[in-house]
Amino acid sequence: MTTYRELLQRTRAEISEVDQRTAGQLDGAAWIDVREVDEWQEGHIPGAAHIPRGHLESRIEGVAPDKQQPIIVYCAAGNRSVFATKTLEELGYESVTSLVGGFTDWKRNGGEVVLPRTLSPERRTRYSRHLLIPEFGEEGQLKLLDTRVLLIGAGGLGSPAALYLAAAGVGTLGIVDADIVDETNLQRQIAHSLDTLGTPKVDSAKRAIEALNPDVDVRTYRERLTSENIDRILDDGWDLIVDGADNFPTRYLVNDASVWRGIPVVHGSIYRFEGQVTVFKPRRAGSTAGQAGDARLEEPGPCYRCLFPEPPPPELAPSCSEGGVLGVLPGIIGSLQTNEAIKLAAGIGDPLVGRLLLFDALATEFNEVKIERRTDCPVCGDHPTITEYIDYGEFCAR
Repeated sequence: MTTYRELLQRTRAEISEVDQRTAGQLDGAAWIDVREVDEWQEGHIPGAAHIPRGHLESRIEGVAPDKQQPIIVYCAAGNRSVFATKTLEELGYESVTSLVGGFTDWKRNGGEVVLPRTLSPERRTRYSRHLLIPEFGEEGQLKLLDTRVLLIGAGGLGSPAALYLAAAGVGTLGIVDADIVDETNLQRQIAHSLDTLGTPKVDSAKRAIEALNPDVDVRTYRERLTSENIDRILDDGWDLIVDGADNFPTRYLVNDASVWRGIPVVHGSIYRFEGQVTVFKPRRAGSTAGQAGDARLEEPGPCYRCLFPEPPPPELAPSCSEGGVLGVLPGIIGSLQTNEAIKLAAGIGDPLVGRLLLFDALATEFNEVKIERRTDCPVCGDHPTITEYIDYGEFCAR
């Protein structure tokens, strides 16, 4: 019968090992920490990805999809990493090595150590389903908790977005809305209820959010967005905007401000049985690719004015109160907006930049339309002609 020590020695003879000095010279290598969560929380090697040994086989491809990329595996003392290295070789990884002495020797020899932020036990329980996702995990949750999202509107789109962003753990939610709750809202605006009829929507939404997740800091702005107050509101420092406005003047105001400030906007709109979602992430006006510091901004995406340079005539812009809307449609579109906002906040996935997603509720059909950035766009184009806010006349009631 083979003992653990014999198995370790035999496996060690079958794999490659590397010392700390040599490991530091391997450019482009992926570092994989196979220790347990409590060990990881006590510190780790900079740039390492955490995959506990028991989850290595199921999660490694999400972290290191290229099986030709060099991989350095480490544990506490260099034993578990031996078996992990053997496992990765059996999975087809071509250049895997185990770090001799593991994290213990790394620290003893003066190697740099990162002490990660961690979630409290209570937060680990609340967000446990996020933590189980390899592409998201604790790092993604911490990013969400650090994110500040401004919601334009607390109505049909803003209601589901507010609740799902709060449930997901977005740290700060701002809500801009001047309306009060009435009975016609309750068919679709799920953040409100009979108990909040007659109260400001921002207060009703805040109550619902805080009852759902006390982690969320809710900032309310009971006012209609105008050229006179938008800078004051945006000066509170928002990372992204979820636009649930139901009128063109507000959409253009949000768009122009977001371009000038470099804030991504998750746009959504609904009418009767149809909805659409996209992400506007143009390069900040006046910046260059080099100044932006984000490779994805070297080819900036379009803005709202690339789609619609000017508002349509009022007769072509009916409101939901005039044309109606299927009650569940805001939930579908608002949830899609939330999905895009979470992806942007956590830095995962492929956001809908340059893609307009169309949904037909009657046919239960999705279609996608490409949106190109217009070099002659009056706001985000090469030679902007709109450089100040414009207060267009109202086209539909909020």
